[in-house]
Amino acid sequence: MKIYIADHAGFCFGVKRAIEIAENALEQSKSEEEIYSLGPLVHNPQVVEKFNEKGLKVIDNPDQVDKGKVIIRSHGISGMLQNKLESQNLELIDTTCPYVKSVHKKVKDFHKNGYKIVIIGDRNHPEVIGINGWCNNEAIIINSEEEAANIPDYDKICVVSQTTNTQEKFNKLSNMISHKGKDVEIFNTICNATNQRQLACEELAKKVDAMIVIGGYHSSNTNKLVEVSKRHCSNVYHIETHDELNLEEISKFNSVGLTAGASTPDWIIKEVVKTLENINDNKMMEAIENTMRNIRSGEIIKGKVISVSEDEIIVNINYKSDGVIPKEEISNDSTFDYRSAYKVGDEIEVYVLKKNDGDGNVILSRKMVENIRGWDELERIYKEKEVVECKTIDEVKGGLSVLVKGMKGFIPASQISVKYVDDLSQYKGRVLNARIIELNKKKNRIILSSKEVEKENIAREREKLWDNLEVGKIIEGEVKRIADFGAFVDIGGVDGLIHISDLSWERVNHPSEVLSIGEKVKVQILNIDSEKNRISLGLKHTLPKPWDIFVEKRKVGDIVTGKVIKIVNYGAFVRLEEGVDGLIHISQISTEHISNPSEKLKVGDTIQAMIINIDEKEQKIGLSTKAIEQKKAKELEDKIMEGYNKQNLDVTIEDLINKNR
Repeated sequence: MKIYIADHAGFCFGVKRAIEIAENALEQSKSEEEIYSLGPLVHNPQVVEKFNEKGLKVIDNPDQVDKGKVIIRSHGISGMLQNKLESQNLELIDTTCPYVKSVHKKVKDFHKNGYKIVIIGDRNHPEVIGINGWCNNEAIIINSEEEAANIPDYDKICVVSQTTNTQEKFNKLSNMISHKGKDVEIFNTICNATNQRQLACEELAKKVDAMIVIGGYHSSNTNKLVEVSKRHCSNVYHIETHDELNLEEISKFNSVGLTAGASTPDWIIKEVVKTLENINDNKMMEAIENTMRNIRSGEIIKGKVISVSEDEIIVNINYKSDGVIPKEEISNDSTFDYRSAYKVGDEIEVYVLKKNDGDGNVILSRKMVENIRGWDELERIYKEKEVVECKTIDEVKGGLSVLVKGMKGFIPASQISVKYVDDLSQYKGRVLNARIIELNKKKNRIILSSKEVEKENIAREREKLWDNLEVGKIIEGEVKRIADFGAFVDIGGVDGLIHISDLSWERVNHPSEVLSIGEKVKVQILNIDSEKNRISLGLKHTLPKPWDIFVEKRKVGDIVTGKVIKIVNYGAFVRLEEGVDGLIHISQISTEHISNPSEKLKVGDTIQAMIINIDEKEQKIGLSTKAIEQKKAKELEDKIMEGYNKQNLDVTIEDLINKNR
């Protein structure tokens, strides 16, 4: 195995300077003096631990101390915090990176001149928090394209970056911000050392089989190196120390690249290099082999997915050679998208088909695991009569081929639904709930019924419906069938009957005059006979009564229109438009004397009449056509008299009558 170290790796100028200043301060301090670091000196727990052993104590807040020396780390702090420390009479040892200091100055000056400060970086990173402090914490901090797009327009904008950012991110986001203002000043404040380190990492990652990135897990610049490595190398390992190396995995690679974050000291890098060099040592290889398991055909073992391709899945089974699951051994389901289901690093159970296929490969099967586990589970489900989900694979002769618990089963056409199914293809790809009605492991036979589950669901819904039914309750239903005597309405899995007499307050000759099949209607439950499974419904009971409509709408003196529906000796009955009947007494039919109503009226005539009486208690209506004649005669008299009066003639109707005689 060849080991390559990136050209720029380990301590940057700023971190190295901070380390040296801190070491000098500790060497020159008196025994009674306390020296503190405001936050971890660098993003490397091993370095922080070594300084702690030398007497450097880490504090998170200046209020934790009242005397001594405080080291300001290379990330820098805000001007406000610096003033606070000085006001506490604490001696400050400033190790702020000069590059960071220059960013502070830019931000302070441009903010003073009315520019809106935009910082590209991690808002929780101490360096970014410190930079924001030099513009009264008023900066807009962004770290994604979405955040950049949401920045409002300003007249003047000043853009700076966290010094450990990637060049690619800075270029992309700063370009988006450049359109957000009339005067936009963009400063690429990424540390040159950071840029060099990332470029060296990128070049190396393109050439090697695996990349090892050394540095603190919370170090921003180290995590950026991990990002860069993953863009160009599929095997990337982020570690803090040499003892985190996975020797078994690393030993498989022919070439390994190594880089380190800006806070990683040389001694940690050297330990990692030494460990890698020892991999080729026979003792190390023997130790690795001793950790490998012994396998045999026919057993189920666990492994980790290390590769997923179009034809196979490669699995690390902790054996001297990796296992191969051929495409045809992955699943019983031919539609199963295993490339999406299995990812590198997933733990997977496999069945050993062949320990050696002749080429040194171990042939594995995932399908066999599904079969073995599936039968055990199906036997339990069958025994306990549980409902099981099954996915329809395809339409076959006589029914549906389905997949249940990874096993192939069959649903006969007669067992698909309580309704007749004409087109089986509509079920392809659907997931059905079913019961196992036959299970025979020897014959590899699994027969299921989704119809049984459907029937049980319908029965439960019906029972639930019957429990909730209540006389007088108004519910919604759908008209399913129309007969001469009424209409059948589905009210949720149960049919009820609306008798023809309960369809309308008016007389109905046939239910089809009122309802049509498929129509949604609101009905009232009139009667329930649970023993005979009969429900009587009423449609008219949900509608206002004709008499109530009439009383609300009409009064004595109103002229109404109606149709003569019946003639008797003493008068004629008229059906008004509200659906109620009124009587015109023979004496109210005409101003002339008549012996029988039929002299003036006949059944079917549409007439106008005046309401002369409303008896609400008896619900009777008195009508008069004579009153309309009299009213018209009076109106004519009034009109004639009005004409004479205009001519100032003193005359009466009697005078006119006598004159005409």
